[in-house]
Amino acid sequence: MDVVQSLKWRYATKKFDENRFLEEEKLTVLQEAFNLTATSYGLQPLRLVVISNKEKQAELVEASLNQRQVLDASHLLVICVERKVQAPFVTNYFDRVQKIRETPEPILKPFKEMLANKFDKQSSSETREWAIRQAYLAMGNLLTVCALEKIDACPMEGFDPEKFDYILDLKKHNLASALILPVGYRAKDDMFADFKKVRRPQKETIIHL
Repeated sequence: MDVVQSLKWRYATKKFDENRFLEEEKLTVLQEAFNLTATSYGLQPLRLVVISNKEKQAELVEASLNQRQVLDASHLLVICVERKVQAPFVTNYFDRVQKIRETPEPILKPFKEMLANKFDKQSSSETREWAIRQAYLAMGNLLTVCALEKIDACPMEGFDPEKFDYILDLKKHNLASALILPVGYRAKDDMFADFKKVRRPQKETIIHL
């Protein structure tokens, strides 16, 4: 029930306290949670850009439909997808599997070759859509961890990815921005903090068979 209460506590924070900043240990937890997010095939076609530079955050406000959370939050998290996922990316993953789990190469080889072939053959747009779905998994995981850690957050799709990519020079890292998540602590006068949750009743959303 502690988890449920934490999820009831969280909301999409509309106004952050610009004078409060996340403790380093809280930021470390979020980074660990991001890295531990489940992803398709375990490939992790994602990277997280962590921004705590107020000048850079201010520069990104206009590219975020002028939403002040981007500037006022303690940190701005940008969930990015790899622009290119092909055979070398897949091979690197299986190299880590072999090293960490000491799995024999003959066992890994069929799956490795199948995935390498799959990502080499499918279109870049298909790969991008697949990667973006993994970004949403990471966002959901981060939101839950934020709730448990009493960190306020505001998940956002409302931004211009191309402008973000340019301002943050993400192409240099073979990345494209997918989602953004301002995190920090709510302002005392954010009226949205006291709004009651509006959700469909469970009898409409849960099916037992």
